[in-house]
Amino acid sequence: MSRTVFLVRKLDPGGAERQLVALSRGLKERGRDVNVVLFYQGGVFDAELSAAGVPLHFVGKQGRWDVAGFLLRLTRILRTLRPTTIYSFLDMPNVLASLLWLLIGRPRLVWSIRAAGMEMRHYDWLARLVAKLEAALSGTADVVVANSQAGRSWGIRRGFPPGRIVVIENGIDTARFRFDSLGRQRVRSEWKIGADQTAIGLVARLDVMKDHRNFLQACALLAARRENLRFVCVGSGPADYLAELKTFAQTLGIADRVIWAGPRSDMPAVLSALDIASSSSFGEGFSNAIAEAMACERPCVVTDVGDSARIVGDTGMVVPPRDAEALASALGKGEG
Repeated sequence: MSRTVFLVRKLDPGGAERQLVALSRGLKERGRDVNVVLFYQGGVFDAELSAAGVPLHFVGKQGRWDVAGFLLRLTRILRTLRPTTIYSFLDMPNVLASLLWLLIGRPRLVWSIRAAGMEMRHYDWLARLVAKLEAALSGTADVVVANSQAGRSWGIRRGFPPGRIVVIENGIDTARFRFDSLGRQRVRSEWKIGADQTAIGLVARLDVMKDHRNFLQACALLAARRENLRFVCVGSGPADYLAELKTFAQTLGIADRVIWAGPRSDMPAVLSALDIASSSSFGEGFSNAIAEAMACERPCVVTDVGDSARIVGDTGMVVPPRDAEALASALGKGEG
């Protein structure tokens, strides 16, 4: 009997993780033998998958430098599961699936790449090394699934075999992601945003490529002209980077108008609480946050990176990346 094992670091909030959850649940509901192997325990989606009957296996990684013991435990788990297919998500799981291939029964390898246009100079030496290893090993994957046309093009530029890359765009559960009027009221009350105020939000993990600084600069330009605006940043990330962004907001004079909402599990309500959703990235593949905001009937202003312009079509506004003036102008028009 065929068995598919999904391999991922941790089920933290994020587009890739949400897609993995949807895919593994869907396969389970169709009677497929599905297991998920995670480097770390404690992800926000762990309970959801367990409740759906998808077996979770935790390798118990103890941190960045837990290498030898981690690899032994991971190999042992995969050899026990004996997968016929390993479907790995993102760079490090992709690399490890290929490096361990001979030791775990030579399963079919399906890689998932979710980004495009990454500027690796912004990341540390280990992230750059893993990116190079991923490109070098890409020929070992039977199939590479990109979630955007931009991701496919970016993979080819990095040296991935063009004939093995297929594009399967992210799916959005429109039964879950839809406008929620009661949720809107609840969340806006929590954030202390009045009915006469406009909430402009950025839903993104705290990562340099999401360009929160660009968003904050645009917010400062708007705040100087309009008193009724509130700005919301939803997402998690390194504490030092969050502190840096908060200091930047203070420097811009808008600290009292920015809400740092952190990670949320009630995303339909959170998106419904916004009046405008923004994506300020300078690197993007397929933005789940924008597609989910559209499903919740929110107008969107996005930067012209990845597939964002194609996603919003004529329903939103598209501006160049790294251009706070253009972003502020479009957000102002969206606010009306």
